[in-house]
Amino acid sequence: MAAHPTLTVEQIRADVADVLGEDPQDIPVDENLVDYGLDSMRIMTLVERWRREHGTTASFVDLAEKPAVEAWAALLGAVS
Repeated sequence: MAAHPTLTVEQIRADVADVLGEDPQDIPVDENLVDYGLDSMRIMTLVERWRREHGTTASFVDLAEKPAVEAWAALLGAVS
C-alpha cells in the first residue's frame, strides 16, 4: 500500500476553498471559517477527503471545535 501524500497548509486552504467555491487566496489561515460559510456538512466532506487522501485521523468534532486553517494544520499534522 502506497503512503499517503503529506497534507500541507496550502492543501488545506485549497480544499476548504474547493468546498466553499472560493479562491484559495481568499481563505484566511487564522480566522473562523464558519464566518466564510463553512458548515457541518462541508467539514464532514473535508474530514472524509483528508482521511481518504492523506490518512488523517482527526474527527469532525476536532475540526468543528476550532474551524481555522492554522488550528487544523496542527491537528492534522500538516506541514508548511
